[in-house]
Amino acid sequence: MIKINKAHAHCDIPCKVYDPAIAQYAALSVIRLIDLIHEVDESLPQRNFTAQIARLSASKEEQAQAVKDEITVIWGDYFKDPQIKEFPGVHELVHSIMMAGSKSKQELSRENAESLLAKVNEFAEMFWATKSIQTKRCKAPYPPNMEIVCPILEDA
Repeated sequence: MIKINKAHAHCDIPCKVYDPAIAQYAALSVIRLIDLIHEVDESLPQRNFTAQIARLSASKEEQAQAVKDEITVIWGDYFKDPQIKEFPGVHELVHSIMMAGSKSKQELSRENAESLLAKVNEFAEMFWATKSIQTKRCKAPYPPNMEIVCPILEDA
């Protein structure tokens, strides 16, 4: 075996490759999954009803955890002193996203999930602003058809 005394890592992913889009789409998925849970046909045989609710609930919890994971990586690896000085509220915002993500895992409230998306969108605006990239709000072209913050990208 090779003996390694110390290993150093700068971050979880290659430098400068950060994007809150994964967290935004996961938050949209939480909303959609809650909608689907509420749409499950209660007249189904109990076993099928329970299986569908369990499957959708597990997926909802995975997506809420994905939001938390993605935001944590960007906050922990990307936000350094210059970005924190520019946006001193980032720590409080990230904490509120963690709490909203947990609430979305624990409950079946669409209101909680919409709050999670709103906070993630606020984080996305903050993130893109640190890169001096303007944003716009775009309506997602798939259910639940909610708005997300998108960077205005330059033409190639």
